[in-house]
Amino acid sequence: MDVALDPMRPDLRLAGSPLPVVGRARIYVCGITPYAVTHLGHAATYLWTDLAVRLWRSTGVQVELARNITDVDDAMFTEARRLGMPYDQVASMQRFAFDRTMVALGIRPPDHEPTARASVSRVIELAVALLRSGDAYERNGSVYARAAQAAESAGIDRAEAVRLAAEYNDEPHDPERDDPLDVAVWRAATPGGDFPSWPSPWGAGRPGWHAECAAMVLSTFGSSVDLHAGGADLRFPHHAVEALLAERATGVRPFARAWLHSGTVRVGGVKMSKSLGNLAYVDDLLTRHEPAALRLLCLARPWGLDWDFDEAAFEAAEADLERLYTAAARPGSSRDGLAAAEIDAALLDDLDTVRAREVALEAGGGAARRFISVLGLV
Repeated sequence: MDVALDPMRPDLRLAGSPLPVVGRARIYVCGITPYAVTHLGHAATYLWTDLAVRLWRSTGVQVELARNITDVDDAMFTEARRLGMPYDQVASMQRFAFDRTMVALGIRPPDHEPTARASVSRVIELAVALLRSGDAYERNGSVYARAAQAAESAGIDRAEAVRLAAEYNDEPHDPERDDPLDVAVWRAATPGGDFPSWPSPWGAGRPGWHAECAAMVLSTFGSSVDLHAGGADLRFPHHAVEALLAERATGVRPFARAWLHSGTVRVGGVKMSKSLGNLAYVDDLLTRHEPAALRLLCLARPWGLDWDFDEAAFEAAEADLERLYTAAARPGSSRDGLAAAEIDAALLDDLDTVRAREVALEAGGGAARRFISVLGLV
């Protein structure tokens, strides 16, 4: 049952902009590519999204959350080939492991979980729409979208945009493209290639990564969302291009009313990366630490802040958690309601967990219990 919405309660604000909601709040978060075990960087993104969902719902807002699965991806195909297994079998195994990890962390399941594999026809529809609008062109079985403007929208100069495009395997030096920053919406199959392919009006091929997310959002929620979440490393090219493709196809702007780009988790100042072997795997951490401590470790900071992980930090998180539990066990007082309202106000103001935690520890009682509940520290 929906909670009655308090007309005096402020709207959720992110990065200084209020997000009033009429009806439902539509949230989309970029999900995993299911070929590797979930690491702390993934978890941080889904924990911040979970907090936004919990907070909105606790204030009476109806929320629909979609979290996709990118199970059509060249990196996943390559890993499946290395393992000598069908790619869809690898995806199924990793999805099972991922779901189990999310349950262990207390992250509530999404209302929608679209998959790239089930959305291939939607990507083809997106490509057709972009061709009809003149925002894409077909060449030798591939469909490319004119996407140079995405870098400008993201505030990134052209040289840096080309570098990032290459880093994220957008192949900016592909000679078939009119511009290095154009992106493949549909990629023609390579003759004799090892990757799976699907039929299309332009011949056999597979979807492009950015087009997959754009198509999954559009087919799940329509032309726009209220909040789009994902890691800060996805800001460009992925999110900027995804938004451009959707806006060009539908003519509706903005594609996302707000973005929640959670800060990058680093080790010794270096971003976690499978290639560098510096990943902190969630399942491994949970053999030594309580899920609530891991939640607090990730959430006890500004959401957009990059941060360095050190397992020694769990000691402080576990001590803070014990302090919160002790504060919550104190008898309630006449100030409970006011303090709980202060906590809500802090969380609604850019998910300010730092200020909300300070209020919870000082007030104790019902206010501390409110903080614990909304952050899922139980």
